Order: sequence, then structure tokens, then C-alpha cells
Amino acid sequence: MKRSFAALARTFFLLFALTGFFASCTQDGDGPLSVMPDASSEEATGFVLAATLDSGKLVHLLSDTLYIHLSKIWSFSDCSLKSLNMHYGSEDSLFLITPEVNIKVNPEDCPAPMYRPDTVFKLLLGDVVPSEITQIVVKNDADSILDSIMLRRGKFVLDTFKIYIDSSFNDMASLPLRTKESPSILRVLDSLTPQVFYWRILPAKCEMRVDMCDSIVADTIYPSSWNVEDTALVPLRYSCASEDSVYCLDSKWVDDSTALGKVNVRPDTVWHTSIYYVEEVPECAMMSRYSYYNLSWGSYAYFIRELVVPDETEKSCGPSSKKDWMAYNLSTNELVQDREDEDGPQVDSLYQIWKSATVAPDTLLADTTESK
Repeated sequence: MKRSFAALARTFFLLFALTGFFASCTQDGDGPLSVMPDASSEEATGFVLAATLDSGKLVHLLSDTLYIHLSKIWSFSDCSLKSLNMHYGSEDSLFLITPEVNIKVNPEDCPAPMYRPDTVFKLLLGDVVPSEITQIVVKNDADSILDSIMLRRGKFVLDTFKIYIDSSFNDMASLPLRTKESPSILRVLDSLTPQVFYWRILPAKCEMRVDMCDSIVADTIYPSSWNVEDTALVPLRYSCASEDSVYCLDSKWVDDSTALGKVNVRPDTVWHTSIYYVEEVPECAMMSRYSYYNLSWGSYAYFIRELVVPDETEKSCGPSSKKDWMAYNLSTNELVQDREDEDGPQVDSLYQIWKSATVAPDTLLADTTESK
């Protein structure tokens, strides 16, 4: 009985203490905290931290709608964003877009604030852009470029096609080699690097003879790959001269590392090559995007390519390899251009190589065989 009374007393004491604690925290007029001290409002200027033009595409056509995605807008919150204005101007060949973020922070509570909001603007360039403009740039108020896109006048031409790459492309002695017509694939031998490998004989003995041979011959098994930094051990075995006889079981050869032969030198050469995608294009056209797969010898390679074909009002040209010819280095996935610091063939020399290169067969055997 005494224990029950003591437990009940402790419970009442705990409830009394909690009631006093909450009562001490409650005052008249409690509610949401004020956003600004002294119920004042402040106006300021924010900025845009990131922007994307046309979802990151390479080229924008003058006749199309330009989409400007502004993200990470520093405006305290979306409730404090008073206005978002876009300023436009031109400088040489650039069309400049600069967002202006105006902020007004009020003492009222924001029901559902969104920090760092984003938005999308749509802009019709039309005739307001001078003819010398070739690039659109969006930047913030700190004069930092957030994104850029090339501006062209013309149309997009999308094509899908396949190019047969004969197995002779894997023969280094036949390079330079290309497929015929346009578009085509060109493989060029860039350079040769001589090197040597070291090896020595590792004798082997047979533990179990299955059949005595009338005559035997020496046989060496060279490795399928070589390490320049190591001396390779090449096993030396003796086999029957006649293929009809068996001299030793394959599992019964035992290498003898105590009787190694002298070190020998095996010369070798590393062939350095490059593969190019080459196409004759309309004057001043350029590649907007392309992709390919199954690029291997003795089969078809498949391409998806989109060109920007300019109209008569276009005054700029490129970037392209030549005015009506372009080449992509498939080894580096880059457009070949005239650059003094670039290794490998330049535009004009590569074009001459392409014109004089041997044309490989362009059809599969199955394609030329008539069905019977």
C-alpha cells in the first residue's frame, strides 16, 4: 500500500513539473517569428547562379524559339522575388542576355517558401538580332558567362545511314585506306614506334611417353603477349615429327628452370593509327550532333548525324574542317580543324590523304551472292 502511494505521488509531481514548464514558455501573442526585425521590409538585388540555353544544345536557329532556363536564383525565397527582368544587348558577334533579380523581403510569413527557385523564359529573336551575331551568351550581374550557344540561319537535316568497313582496314600495310564516296571512313597510319622484347628458352621434359617416335622435332611455344620490362620464358619441347604419332601427353610436360638458355632479342613495332569520319557537306554547313555504334572491321558501322545547312542569309561559316568538307577524329571524338599546336594531320593534308587513299571493298560477300 505504501509503495502504491509513493508511485502515485511521483506521477503527480512529474505532471505538475511539466505543466509549470509549458506554462512558463507560453506568453500572450505567441505565433510565427517575424521574417524581418521591427516589422520592416527591405528591397535588394539578387542574382542567378546557373542558366542553360536550349537544354544545352550546340546550335540555335534564328527562326526557332529560344528557351532560357534560369536555375539557382538567389532571391532569399520565391516569396521575396519581386520581379525578374531580362536585359538584352549585342557586342561584336555576341548577343548578350543578362537577368535582373529584384528582391523585396516583407514581414509577412511565407506559407511555403521555395529557396533557390528556377524558371524558364521563351524568346523569339526574329529580326531584332543583327546579321553579324553568331553566338548567344547568358551571364549574371557579375559578368560571369553561364552558358552560350551558336546562332545559325538555316535548317537542321537529320540522317541515319550505315557504312561497310572491310576487314582490310585491320591490315596496317594497306593504310591509308578509306570507304568510297561520302560519308566515308578513313584510317591513317600516324607513326611507328620500334621496340624490342627479350626472351630465353625454358627447357621442358616429358614425364610420360605414350608412343616412341622414329624422329622428333623441337617446338617452342611463344607467349601471346609480351612485357617490355620483363624477359619472357619460352618453353622448348620436343614433339613427334609425324602428326600421326603421340610423343607426350600435354599434361605431362615439366619445365626445367635450372637449364635456361641465353637471352634473345625479339624486335617489334607499335603501329599508331587514327580513324576519321569524312563527309562532303553543303557550303558552310556544320555538324550539330552525331552518334555511331558497331565500328569494327568486317561489318557495318551505323551513324546518326544532324547537319546545320545554312540558307542564303547566313554570313558566318563553320566551324568546319573546310568550307564544304569536314572530318571527325573518331579516336578522340573531335572535329579536325587548323590548329598550329595540334598533333597529327591538319585539314588540308588530311583532305589530300583522303583523296589519294586506296578505296576498300564496300560490300559484304553475302550482299553480292545471288540467291539460287
